[in-house]
Amino acid sequence: MDEIIFDNRQDYVEIDDELLNLIKKSIRAVLDEEKIKDSVMVSVSFVDSEEIRNLNRDYRNVDRSTDVLSFPIDDEFMIERRILGDIVINTQRVIEQAKEYGHSEKREFSYLTVHSCLHLLGYDHEEEQDKKVMRSKEKLIMDKLDIHR
Repeated sequence: MDEIIFDNRQDYVEIDDELLNLIKKSIRAVLDEEKIKDSVMVSVSFVDSEEIRNLNRDYRNVDRSTDVLSFPIDDEFMIERRILGDIVINTQRVIEQAKEYGHSEKREFSYLTVHSCLHLLGYDHEEEQDKKVMRSKEKLIMDKLDIHR
């Protein structure tokens, strides 16, 4: 059984059971696509633009706000479950980007979760070829979740 730990440190979006279930479903969809059957642990934090900017500055040396951050953990001593790491979602950016891209906040939360979970599993988008692979995975998983733009 997967363990998803939630931490709500913002007040821009109501974090209800429907949203939490969507996040869990999105994480499990990534794991299923990657054929990961192990029980995993992931923490998901909901924060505002100021907090994510501070985290981005402190851990990535990038002094600006962003939509999501991923902090993978290399869990070589897996005992009960595999610890993947931390996902930090900026709820203010979720609202802004959903409006900007013309889709629902639900879709944006799911997409950012899928995107971040792929980062936890080692995917990246710095190089063009890696970006193509990651975007292809994201699209496939979002299609399987039946969540579209």
